[in-house]
Parts: sequence; C-alpha cells; structure tokens
Amino acid sequence: AYGDAVDYYRAALARTRDKTKQASLYNKIGIAELQVQHFGEALKNFQRAVKFEHSIAEARNNVGAAYYLEKKYGKAISNYRKALDMQPENASFHSNLATAYFMQKDYPQAVDEYRRALQLDPTVLERTSQTGVSAQLSSPENRGQYNYLLAKLYAQNGNFDRSLECLKRAMEDGYKEINN
Repeated sequence: AYGDAVDYYRAALARTRDKTKQASLYNKIGIAELQVQHFGEALKNFQRAVKFEHSIAEARNNVGAAYYLEKKYGKAISNYRKALDMQPENASFHSNLATAYFMQKDYPQAVDEYRRALQLDPTVLERTSQTGVSAQLSSPENRGQYNYLLAKLYAQNGNFDRSLECLKRAMEDGYKEINN
C-alpha cells in the first residue's frame, strides 16, 4: 500500500516543523514512490530530504539510486560518493557505487567497491535496507556478468560455496565467458 504510505507521510509532514523529521519523511516518500516506479517523483523527494538535512547519508544514497534507475550513472556515482563521505563504513553504499561503476563498464572500480562492501559486511549482497535503496541490474546479460564477477570475489575471499552459487546464476543468466 505504497500510495497510502505516501498519503500518511505527507500528513505527517504537514504536522512537523522539525527539519530532520521532514527530511526523514521526504526520504520515506521517495522510497514509496520508487516502489511504484514513479522515479521522477522519488528523485524530487530525495532531493528535498537532502535540502532539509544535508547530513542524512541515506537520502543522498537514494538520490544516487534514483539517478541510477534513470541510467544517469555519472550522477549516481557522484551522489553515492557523497553518501560515502558521510558514512564511509556503509557496505550498502559501497555496493551501490560498485553497481553504478559496473554499469559504466568500469570493472576495476566496481571490483574494488564490491570488495570493500564485502569486507564491511559479508552479507551485504544478500539483504535489503529499510532506509536506503539498493541498485539493481536489469538485463540477464548484466546479471550474468555481475554474478561471474561476484563469484570471483567470493572465491578470492575463500567463500567457495557462495562462489559456486554465483557461478550457477551466471550460467543460468547466459553469461558468455563462463568457461573462464
């Protein structure tokens, strides 16, 4: 009931003058808007959240996610970096930055960021956040290459079971270089 959630958040906005609470509510409205694929509205709300409270790293990350969904990877990367400036130990932000680099075919940067994300939280790629948005890959070709890249990272970290799971998914997604 994301539409209902937006209505409730807007009602709460009308009742508060606290800028931090307003920023949090705009961030939540943006997340709900993303869920119903209103990307433009989501971006506006995330930007409002950042305007009201510059120090909310999740809102800055979500601005990046909205740009990512619009395939504006350069702007996404810029916003993910700003979020990481505020919370450098946030594994989800590193993962999102890695995904944007991946989509720009900057694989060395993507690998570095995925590696950092996994160092911070070995389960970061297996869960979702309640306050932030995770970047996703859309095409099977991208997912196949992504899973192959993750298989290599997991193998390098000694997590062979997880590596094999990712290799299996890469094969299922038709990754062409699977014999590597």
